[in-house]
Amino acid sequence: MAAQFGRRLRKGAATTAVAAAAVAALSASQAPGVTADGQGRQTAADATPAPEETDDIGATGNSPYYTDLPPLNSPDPSPSASTGPGAPGGSEAGIPATVLDAYKKAEAALREKKPGCNLPWQLLAAIGKVESGQARGGRVDADGTTLSPIIGPQLDGNGFALIRDTDDGAYDGNSSYDNAVGPMQFIPSTWEWAGRDGNGDGRKDPNNIYDAALAAGHYLCRFGWDLSDQADLNKAILSYNNSTDYLNTVLSWLEYYRKGTHEIPDGTGTLPVDRSDDHDRVRPTPPAPGTSTPGSRPGPGKPAGGSPSPEPPASPGAPSTPPTSPKPTPPTPPPTSPAPPGTPQTPTDTVDHLEDAGTGKLTAMAGDAFTRRISTRAETDAGKAVARVRIRFTIVGDTDTTFTGGESVATVVTNSSGVAVAPALRAGEKTGDVTVRATVAGRTVAGLDYRATVTERVADTLVRTGDEALTCTPGGEFADRVEVKATHNGAAADRVAATATLITSADDPAANDKGPYFKDADGKAVRTLDGLETDADGLLKLPRLYADDTTGTFLLRITTAGGATLTVELTVAAAGTTSPSPSTGPSASPSASPSA
Repeated sequence: MAAQFGRRLRKGAATTAVAAAAVAALSASQAPGVTADGQGRQTAADATPAPEETDDIGATGNSPYYTDLPPLNSPDPSPSASTGPGAPGGSEAGIPATVLDAYKKAEAALREKKPGCNLPWQLLAAIGKVESGQARGGRVDADGTTLSPIIGPQLDGNGFALIRDTDDGAYDGNSSYDNAVGPMQFIPSTWEWAGRDGNGDGRKDPNNIYDAALAAGHYLCRFGWDLSDQADLNKAILSYNNSTDYLNTVLSWLEYYRKGTHEIPDGTGTLPVDRSDDHDRVRPTPPAPGTSTPGSRPGPGKPAGGSPSPEPPASPGAPSTPPTSPKPTPPTPPPTSPAPPGTPQTPTDTVDHLEDAGTGKLTAMAGDAFTRRISTRAETDAGKAVARVRIRFTIVGDTDTTFTGGESVATVVTNSSGVAVAPALRAGEKTGDVTVRATVAGRTVAGLDYRATVTERVADTLVRTGDEALTCTPGGEFADRVEVKATHNGAAADRVAATATLITSADDPAANDKGPYFKDADGKAVRTLDGLETDADGLLKLPRLYADDTTGTFLLRITTAGGATLTVELTVAAAGTTSPSPSTGPSASPSASPSA
């Protein structure tokens, strides 16, 4: 035993030295802001916490993660006999085929949906590495679902964050506390709004690598972050797990994968060993062999409930695997009831109600961002502010209005004044009232509803883009088409509804029954066009105009939503004659008809 312990001690010291050297070597090629200190540990000058509008418990609830560092040697994207899986660093550079495909598909989807985010798939690979060892080395089926669920330790406040159950055990099998779930380790309350269907099967499954990778991509791209910018990249990673050590570990793997990687068969990936809670966590006394306690963390090789594990964890303390057969679920304590004996009380437990914190009137035109943001204050029954409470803002009902970043749910932590400020709302195209509901995450406290109003797109000015005279001979076709530009407060008014009518006179807006006309799809004359809309630059180009045999001066009136109006003169005259006056009687041309 003493010899074994000595070997372990020597191995641990060697591993530490190698890890320190690895970080020191990698730091030279890291993105700006990342350096190595005297012990080889990474530091980041701009590794500041995520902005206040993010949820500081992160996507994972700040769950444990793998701390293994990449090898010193750079990976080879096309491994040869000397750089293959058996060579130093070769196996680490390999990513299981299905897992790698999921990362690349997520990158492609985000490139289309949020091109300004500039999400690299290597970032998803880096996070997948530290969260689950690339889905336990690629142990997934053909659809990308893990062969057995990957469940992190329960977040019971014992060395971890304290997050009481939010999903009644639906995702993590634990109805007392939350656990991070799946290859990207989302906590249930985050997955509820961040979950995506990445493989097109109609489900959002945190245990599916396609779903989880796409969800992670959207999570990292919210708040308009540009991941090609180092400061935004750091903020995004810290929002996933708010730890500087986590940031540095992910950055190390990101840089490693950027230098090259290759595809390996599913199930053959290298499993990580060291985890962030291996040495600094106070572990509970393990239950007697063959027993378990409701809601307790499973020990090595034994899932919650005491049934034999279908797959042993990669290392002691690694995310546990729940049993495949149903296990008895302990009753969920009412969220508003006192905490169980021995459980520390959290700020969330003290919240009695929510109050508006001076939000004001919420109104925006379709397609625009709301200038005001929703502010909610968490208070005790005595009216005192409660800081560090998660407030969940949910857009409810049939609407396409979202928060900035395209999400319909956002979780924000209250500040020292007990106030949580929701991300900015962006109006969709559906007009009318929108309800945004504020609730306390993890508690049954009466929600607070806010009403936001989306108005139609409008223009306040219309002008012609050209100044050429619009003339035509009787029975002919106008050479030029009428084009106008709509603006609102001086800016181009895009997608604004418009109507064009050939009116009877300046004082009579009714449609004329003679003179110039448009043609419908069947070639019939029409003198009113509804359903027109300006383009992205506020421009509207009308269809071609035609003339009947009536000569004279006629009026075309264009109006938009919001009241912008423009009247354009059209002249129909025989060739070689001047514009006839409506009161001149018969035209000088023998073939001309009486003027209008």
